[in-house]
Amino acid sequence: MFLNVRRMILAMVILSGALALRGTPEASAGTTEEVRLPALFIAGDSTAARYGEGAMQGWGEAAGMLFDPAKVRVENRARGGRSSRTFITEGLWAALLADVRAGDVVLIQFGHNDGGAINAEPPGSTRPLRARGSLPGIGDETERIQNVVTSEPEVVRTFGSFLREMICDVRERGATPVLLSTTPRNAWDAYGRVERGGLHRGWSRAVARAEGVAWVDLTRLVADAYQVLGEAAVGGLFAGDNTHTNAAGAEFNAIHVVAGLKGLRGGPEIAPWLSAAGAAVRRDELGWLDLPEPADASRPTVWLIGDSTVRNGGGDGDNGEWGWGEPLAELLDPVAVNVVNRAIGGLSSRTFLTAEHWARVRSMLQPGDWVVMQFGHNDAAALNDASRARGTLRGVGAEAVPVRNLITGELEVVHSYGGYLRRYIAEARERGAIPVVVTPIPRKVWRDGRIARGSESYPGWAAAVAEAEGVRLIDLHNLVADRYDAVGAAAVEALFADERTHTSRAGAEFNAELVATALAGWEEFPGRRRE
Repeated sequence: MFLNVRRMILAMVILSGALALRGTPEASAGTTEEVRLPALFIAGDSTAARYGEGAMQGWGEAAGMLFDPAKVRVENRARGGRSSRTFITEGLWAALLADVRAGDVVLIQFGHNDGGAINAEPPGSTRPLRARGSLPGIGDETERIQNVVTSEPEVVRTFGSFLREMICDVRERGATPVLLSTTPRNAWDAYGRVERGGLHRGWSRAVARAEGVAWVDLTRLVADAYQVLGEAAVGGLFAGDNTHTNAAGAEFNAIHVVAGLKGLRGGPEIAPWLSAAGAAVRRDELGWLDLPEPADASRPTVWLIGDSTVRNGGGDGDNGEWGWGEPLAELLDPVAVNVVNRAIGGLSSRTFLTAEHWARVRSMLQPGDWVVMQFGHNDAAALNDASRARGTLRGVGAEAVPVRNLITGELEVVHSYGGYLRRYIAEARERGAIPVVVTPIPRKVWRDGRIARGSESYPGWAAAVAEAEGVRLIDLHNLVADRYDAVGAAAVEALFADERTHTSRAGAEFNAELVATALAGWEEFPGRRRE
């Protein structure tokens, strides 16, 4: 597993301190076009830049160990202290661009310095004058200045505008641009959560979507890994401050860059360029899902966990299938709460846990959050097979069965459906969050003119767990079934996108309305209905 690879590498770094950095070969000025290898260019700031033999090192240099120099040149052009704006205005981008050829790949990562002063530091600041900030956002706004550093007139644009310029330039040369979000800093809050980037991360994603280019959420990849390692271990990956990594941290981040590139759907094919070490890195399996995070950490968050009936695929209505979690966010007041839908299609209450999706959610919980859980549709699958191995033991008891998982090859103790729900409830409470159990929505199965109920299986078991644990219950199964019965079979047809399980957008909205009403009915729920 990729997680094990990360732990192995980190252990080697911490215990021996001797994970040797294999530097990237410098570009040869004498290389001719006839023998020129394809190139992987890196444009960025100090978090990717090369820093010689000192303690500080950026991931761009460490990336060399993951690529085969006989197949590709890794051209690390990142420069410390630069923003997307100054990388262009100082001529660094033009110099990089002059060497780009068709078939090359250009990784573009900025943001750490784009939030700086546009033309002057605030009164009383002791920071050096750099005039490197870009305007916030991704629009076409501009600001004319007389640059206090260069004494020249300048038109400053938005962060997104500078990124778009780079994307356009790369494409004009027949090369492939890839945007990356920033590396997270070694900054932790009182709840033990590591920083997950700022506004520039979201703006980078938005530009990538608008321009149709690949985007690697390096912030998420590294932050998730940091949460597993813990604050003390992560401190050993930094070079004396909370932003810049040492050689070990640079390698750690470079591994996640490669994992992200491997996991892209429709991105550049880098597999032929990888070294043996790079080939061993497991690809990121989550990037295409575009899983959300809280928009505003100062607000309580409603976390949704479950299967495809809550969030299908990337939550974008692919194949016309929608889960109820997406329209729920539109029904609750975004000023009052964040709604973060982390449900994953195809998973059961068991595999949501074993695939570490719950660990990622749990690490981001804070007191006052709500965890709304709906599982059951996939829990009836095979307990152990070579396809998904996602089934759980029937019922709500404490029984458990050891299996040698045919997919992972590892020994696993499988619990009952109710046992997994109890674990989510207990661990949410440990983080000060409020758990809510939701019974699984009914399938479109009619018996004697009514939707078939499942009171003797997962809906009934979910309700039993909620009652036994003293937690809030939304009996969505029966609420939806009753409404289906009322509107009739003909009307219900339009609420489904497949034969009997996955809802259309209209069906998802139909179900989300019931969930929103139930949540807002509790006096202590912070998320008002949107007016």
